[in-house]
Amino acid sequence: MTSSFSAFLKRQGIDLSWNRLGVKGMGAMAQGLFASLLIGTILNTAGTQTGLAFLNKVGAFATGVTGAAMAVSIGFALEAPSFVLYSLVAVGQAANSLGGAGGPLAVYFITVIAVIAGKLVSKVTPVDLIVTPLVTIGTGVAAAFLLAPPIGKAASAIGIAVMWATNMQPFIMGIVISVIMGIVLTLPISSAAICAALGLTGLAGGAALAGCCAHMVGFAVASFRENKLGGLLAQGLGTSMLQVPNLMKKPVLWLPAVFASAINGPVATCIFKLEQNGPAIASGMGTSGLVGPIGVVTGWLSPPGTAAAGGTPFGGTPTNWVGLILVAVVIPAVFTLLASEIMRKRGIIEYGDLKIDC
Repeated sequence: MTSSFSAFLKRQGIDLSWNRLGVKGMGAMAQGLFASLLIGTILNTAGTQTGLAFLNKVGAFATGVTGAAMAVSIGFALEAPSFVLYSLVAVGQAANSLGGAGGPLAVYFITVIAVIAGKLVSKVTPVDLIVTPLVTIGTGVAAAFLLAPPIGKAASAIGIAVMWATNMQPFIMGIVISVIMGIVLTLPISSAAICAALGLTGLAGGAALAGCCAHMVGFAVASFRENKLGGLLAQGLGTSMLQVPNLMKKPVLWLPAVFASAINGPVATCIFKLEQNGPAIASGMGTSGLVGPIGVVTGWLSPPGTAAAGGTPFGGTPTNWVGLILVAVVIPAVFTLLASEIMRKRGIIEYGDLKIDC
């Protein structure tokens, strides 16, 4: 019985492994968020600052389909059949709407449930056109009504607790959040999705940004001799996940970036009080496409022609900009390079250890 059921699951393309459901599913969720809510927010900001109402309209369309974009992205990563994939539009919108502040996490769990349900009946009956969408949407929306509100409340409560703790203990939490999110960003797990799911913004979001920048810029600079300009850009503006194969072989290579993130976090939270003002997903993006820094700058911008007192023409005060540049680029580059060079001189890191394919 067990072997026949396993064979049925395999035939239906249902893979319950952590790699498929967790790593690929969460990563896809972040991509869907990026292609909807995050891009929409950037367009809205650009429209507000330039006075171009068209950009605001485009941004509104993008943010309006956030739930659907996440669900379809997750479904694609889980290799959902066509009728299942198309049906996830409704499931994602329902889960995101009912999940409130924790909508992204609700979308993730409920989409996984809907995909599995849809795959169970996909192409099993002669009326697949009716049965598969009906089961996928019916199961997904029912799960959204049942599970999305409590998932949303739980995620929101955790996020609020983390942000409260960061405000109360900015030094300690600055280190903890920065180190953890930097490591998560470099692992094949989506730091952006985690930040979005927990709604990490404000000072906690600034700490998360500090850790992500420490790993992206840090690895880019520390490995420059091996990877040159191409590697610098691929890691600094792309992702430090490119180092995963090297880190799996030699975990000690992580120490310079972790060291830099432990310093960068408190600098962000205690000295410059750097806050993430954009969508929570931006907190976990680091310097990828400059999304993280753009999220910070979003909160500094005033309506066109109304520069804040003591501010710059680009929003924020000079101190704000110095802090952002130091946290996003300078501290990660300097301290990671310093630690890595010491380790190279002691033979702990050897030439070629940080080589990537870029």
